[in-house]
Amino acid sequence: MQIGMVGLGRMGSNMSRRLMQNGHHCVVYDRGAESVQHLAGEGAQGTSSLEDMVQKLTAPRAVWVMVPAGDPTEQVVNELAQHMESGDIIIDGGNSYYKDDVRRAKEVQKKGIHYVDAGTSGGVWGLNRGYCLMVGGEPEIVQHLDPIFKTLAPGRGDIPLTPGREGKAEQGSTAEEGYLYCGPVGAGHFVKMIHNGIEYGVMQAYAEGFDIMFNADSPNLEEGLRYDLPIADIAEVWRRGSVISSWLLDLAAISLAQDPKLAGYSGYVQDSGEGRWTLVAALEEAVPADVLAASVNVRFRSRKEHVFAEKVLSAMRFQFGGHKEEPVGGKATPPSSGGA
Repeated sequence: MQIGMVGLGRMGSNMSRRLMQNGHHCVVYDRGAESVQHLAGEGAQGTSSLEDMVQKLTAPRAVWVMVPAGDPTEQVVNELAQHMESGDIIIDGGNSYYKDDVRRAKEVQKKGIHYVDAGTSGGVWGLNRGYCLMVGGEPEIVQHLDPIFKTLAPGRGDIPLTPGREGKAEQGSTAEEGYLYCGPVGAGHFVKMIHNGIEYGVMQAYAEGFDIMFNADSPNLEEGLRYDLPIADIAEVWRRGSVISSWLLDLAAISLAQDPKLAGYSGYVQDSGEGRWTLVAALEEAVPADVLAASVNVRFRSRKEHVFAEKVLSAMRFQFGGHKEEPVGGKATPPSSGGA
C-alpha cells in the first residue's frame, strides 16, 4: 500500500522503515532535507514539500502525520488539507489532544477529507518490536488502512492468548495483533492519553521503590538496619518471575546495568502533555485519580530539586523514547509524539 509519512524523527523514520521492509511504498517528507535523503537512500520516495508529497501520492491518498503535538501538528494538517482532495485521508499518529482531533476532523471534512487518529506506543524500539496502535475514525476508513496498521503493529508473537478471549479474533477483534479500532474520531488518542497517564503512575512507583532502596544505607538509620543494596541486580532479579515485571522494568534494568548510580542523569523530568490531559479527563468525569495526579506533580517538582527517583524516571524515558533531559533552568520543550 502507498502511504505518505510526514515527520522523520525517532519514530516516523523507523515506522517508514518497518512499512518498507514489509512491502509498502512510503512517500516521505520532513523539514530536514537530510532526513528525507536518508530514507530515500533506503527505498522511500523523497519529497521537497507537503504539496510535492500530495502530488506524488495516488488518490485516494493517505498521509500519516508524525510530528510533535500542538502547533506543529495543527500547521501540518492545515497545510495538507489545502492540497488534498475529497476522499483523501489524514492520519495523526502523534500524541494529540483528543478534543483537537474532533475539531480538526470537522474542519477537513468540509472538503471531504477523512481524519483518523492513531495513538502510537513503541518509542525508539518500535522498528523491531512493532507499535501498539489505538485508532479512532470512521470504521470504513480505518478498515481501508488495515494493511498499514497490521504492518506497524507487533503481531501476536509468542504472547499466549489471555484466558477467556478464545474466539475474539474470529469475531473481528485485532487486539491480539497489537492494534485496535477504539471508536469515532478522538477515541484512539483518548485511549492513548489514558495509556500514558497510567505510564506516569507505573514509572513513578518504580522510581520511588528504587529510591527507597538507594537510600537504605542512609546515616539517619540505625547502624544495624542499613543496607548497601545491589540496585542493578535487584532490577534484574525482578525481571525474572516477579509479579511486577514489565517492559518499563526492563528499561530501568538496562539503565542501572549501564550506570548503577545513574550519575549521567540530573533527574530533570519533562512531561509530554498526556498526563495533564488525563487529569483533566478525570476531573470532567468526576473520577478520582490520586496516583496519576501525584506522578504528574512529581515531574513538576523534579525541575526544582532532584532525587534518585527522578533519575530513574529520566533513565526510563531515555530508554523507551530517546527523550533527553532538559538542562537545569533550560527552556521546556513542547509535547512530543514519542510517549510520556
